[in-house]
Amino acid sequence: MFVYSFRASSVKAFAAIGTALLILATLILTIPSYGALDASVEPEVEISYSDVKNAEDAARFLSQFGWEVSPKPIKVSEITVPSEFGSIFVRYNEIQKRQGLDLEKYKLKTLTRYTFEITNYKDASGKVFADVLTYRNTVVAGDISHSGENGFVYGFSGK
Repeated sequence: MFVYSFRASSVKAFAAIGTALLILATLILTIPSYGALDASVEPEVEISYSDVKNAEDAARFLSQFGWEVSPKPIKVSEITVPSEFGSIFVRYNEIQKRQGLDLEKYKLKTLTRYTFEITNYKDASGKVFADVLTYRNTVVAGDISHSGENGFVYGFSGK
């Protein structure tokens, strides 16, 4: 059998260490993080992909990314996602995946597409458009595109 005894100085040492740890834990929990003190750090904004029931809601959805669009869409149409993706659709779905969306789940589903002209896109000669594709009032895909000489297709963030 082992017997271990503490001297008064050992008890004081453990008490001092325990007190120091308690003070350190209190400081960590009560002092804000350094990132929150930096004014240049912008808080992340949660993007809402739901409750897009009409063109007005689709325009409001685009505004979450900083886009300003003409008040009425250029076109509202219905499209059906094919059951097998060709090379163009595969590349388009890669854009969707980069922005956290995926059209794979919507094969053979009919989507509503709202097409708007973006009025605040800089550095493009010609018109720039935004497509918002919805299924059951939820945005499931979309893009920012320009079909001019240096055409492009990006996700909603424009990159």
